[in-house]
Amino acid sequence: MSSAAARLTAAADNASSEAQSLVVDMRKALTCMRSLAVDYERAGKDDKVKQLEEEVLDLMSSYEECAHLAEAVREVPGAYQPSDQTTDFKKLIEAEVNKVKGTSRVSGDTQRLLRQFKEAVWDVHHAGQPMPGDEQEDLVMTSTQNGILNTNCPLTMKPIIEVANPVRSLDCRHIYDKIPILDYIRRSKGLKCPVAGCPKDLSVAKLVCDDYLRMEIEELRSSGGGATKPTDVEDVLDDDEDLMDDGEDGDNQ
Repeated sequence: MSSAAARLTAAADNASSEAQSLVVDMRKALTCMRSLAVDYERAGKDDKVKQLEEEVLDLMSSYEECAHLAEAVREVPGAYQPSDQTTDFKKLIEAEVNKVKGTSRVSGDTQRLLRQFKEAVWDVHHAGQPMPGDEQEDLVMTSTQNGILNTNCPLTMKPIIEVANPVRSLDCRHIYDKIPILDYIRRSKGLKCPVAGCPKDLSVAKLVCDDYLRMEIEELRSSGGGATKPTDVEDVLDDDEDLMDDGEDGDNQ
């Protein structure tokens, strides 16, 4: 890797980490605002609840933009093409943000967080009753629902909430136990994500554990979720069962 590319990668990592930290702070703020709205609802301060909901919507917009930026900036070094012309990094980042918007699950996450806010307020006086607009039981999303794709490591089947060193692929968003997935990559070069049906390739460089993932796992743990479910993760390739049996040497890495 050239020195210019290395500097660009380092700068992208720093910028993405800063944006990610801001996303985490916003998420914490949303949790506080939800608790405050519940207090207002209990006190009968409808105007305050309405005002807080409007502020939540504004924060949601910023949250989504910042989350998209955090994802997009990571892709800039790969999209950068050296040339004799000066690179317009603003346009380059904007292009990556537009790509991310088409594939990111952030929009779904913000809808879930907004749902949690509204549901918490609704439950103050209507606990156990579906909110207006919920016509089918299977459409009711509870406040314990989490954006995590798989609640068990696809290699060890250990619940994610019990994994000491979880990492998530930036490409497919699946979560794994760090040592087993690194051992899997080392022993099975060129294989795709071990979740059956997932078309994404694995890359050590794109396995990360950031504050966002830690917070999602903590939310899942607090909700009592994460139990093993057959539908959460499909069986991995048969050949990899032997890998995990003799893969204990990876624990020393």
